[in-house]
Amino acid sequence: MSAPRTGAVLEWARKVQAIAQNGLAFSRDPFDRQRYQELEQLTATMLATELAAPLATVRSFWEGERGYATPKVDVRGGVFRGDQVLLVRERSDGRWSLPGGWVDVNDAPSAAVAREIREESGYEARAVKLAALVDKNRHAHPPGVHHIYKLFFLCELTGGSPAVSAETDAVGFFPVHALPELSTGRVIAAQIERLYRHQLDRSLPTEFD
Repeated sequence: MSAPRTGAVLEWARKVQAIAQNGLAFSRDPFDRQRYQELEQLTATMLATELAAPLATVRSFWEGERGYATPKVDVRGGVFRGDQVLLVRERSDGRWSLPGGWVDVNDAPSAAVAREIREESGYEARAVKLAALVDKNRHAHPPGVHHIYKLFFLCELTGGSPAVSAETDAVGFFPVHALPELSTGRVIAAQIERLYRHQLDRSLPTEFD
């Protein structure tokens, strides 16, 4: 029998971690809480073994996560000049991505994507259309620890100039059909190409899942 794929192990780990987190959020029985804590420990140990990572590192993946477990929310902004798209190069892996990141508490998604574009590229932009809301696990991204919903906004430039940041070390516009090496944990070529189709035809319906 073949060993399970890493992606499958991550999916199982996310589910068990969510069960444990939800149990700790609602249970007041001390014996049940102990069992949920043991589930959290088991999840961390399982992932540390699968990923060949230190146990402390794996525990940090869910550090501070309390209350009912829900997916994280990531926003990405598609800004176009003709057939070219605005990309930023991530310092963490040296690859390119649509500007974006996590949505902060109290931020509207449209405000979050405008902020991320400004912080990561130096450009000012505004969201004009939600082109897609997708489950990262259902697209061709590499497997990850967290369950993430990705919101892709079509955006228009309103000002600014290119500038790097603490997270990015280059900014540029690239032809949609001649993209540089992408940071595929953040965005894949098919998503950029689909955003471009929304740029050409604003009447296309918003996609989901």
